[in-house]
Amino acid sequence: EALGHHQHLAMPFELGRTLLVMGQVQRRAKHKRAARQHLQRALEIFESLPAPLWAERARSELSRIGLRPPAPLALTATEERVAGLAASGHTNRQVAQALFLSPRTVEANLARVYRKLGVSSRAELGAAMARKEPGPPLP
Repeated sequence: EALGHHQHLAMPFELGRTLLVMGQVQRRAKHKRAARQHLQRALEIFESLPAPLWAERARSELSRIGLRPPAPLALTATEERVAGLAASGHTNRQVAQALFLSPRTVEANLARVYRKLGVSSRAELGAAMARKEPGPPLP
């Protein structure tokens, strides 16, 4: 009943919360398909608001039914630059020198990029970056 009310109101956060609760209840009742639909919709709403803590709750519920949700956020400008250089064959040290960063900062950025893009190697990173739509021009 709450879902019906929230769908007709301009209250996306409340709709997202309702969908999240419905997904949780359906997951616990072993209704995976319905749970997945409601949780994915809740995640989309929370990411569009943005409501990162609530989006993480939806992601957590999705992972409990065996679904790996899409990466939560777009790459930051620094992550984009680091990923581009790493994907084109540069070592972490070369990337660090080119961008005036420490090698550990490059490693941390690459770890976030790998997680966001769902990859686990430089080869996969190269393929993911080739598929990725170009972002806005950098200042």
